[in-house]
Amino acid sequence: MKNLSSGQLAPQFQHLTLSGHYVTLDGFSGKKVLLSFFRGAACPFCNLRVRELILNYHVLQQQNIQILAVFHSSAEEIMEYAGKQEAPFPILPDPDLKLYKAYGVESSLLGKLRTMGSLSKVWKVMNSGFFNFRSMSDLNTLPADFIIGEDQRILWAHYGDNFGDHIALADVIA
Repeated sequence: MKNLSSGQLAPQFQHLTLSGHYVTLDGFSGKKVLLSFFRGAACPFCNLRVRELILNYHVLQQQNIQILAVFHSSAEEIMEYAGKQEAPFPILPDPDLKLYKAYGVESSLLGKLRTMGSLSKVWKVMNSGFFNFRSMSDLNTLPADFIIGEDQRILWAHYGDNFGDHIALADVIA
């Protein structure tokens, strides 16, 4: 699928969350949504971002921004890794990649190489407490973030070019 862009209606979905509830995008009509796509739940870059989202959750809530996090992992894998952080926002397991396909999220060996070539990023992950070898066998999915407006239109689509490339939270808040 081709990348989505600003102004387009966001693809609608109904999806089961990690906590066992169904969430729909149109259920957030009237709020902004930060829809973040991650790699597998064991990914240390992803877990660093989840921690950043948790630490800034109250600020995003004050801005009327709801967070939805999507992992290409099963619920069991998420609970073993990212789920241990007890995020206050919905996490959506998507092992069949249905949401990834709907939003045009891609995988890239080049993106993996870009990540590994950034010694500062690798060093940060190695010292984060999230590093594990399980993530090495995950798909080469690149992250993507979508800021979706109150009218369900995409305000900003960001497709990452390496495993840690997300929209800066300062930009989301602004």
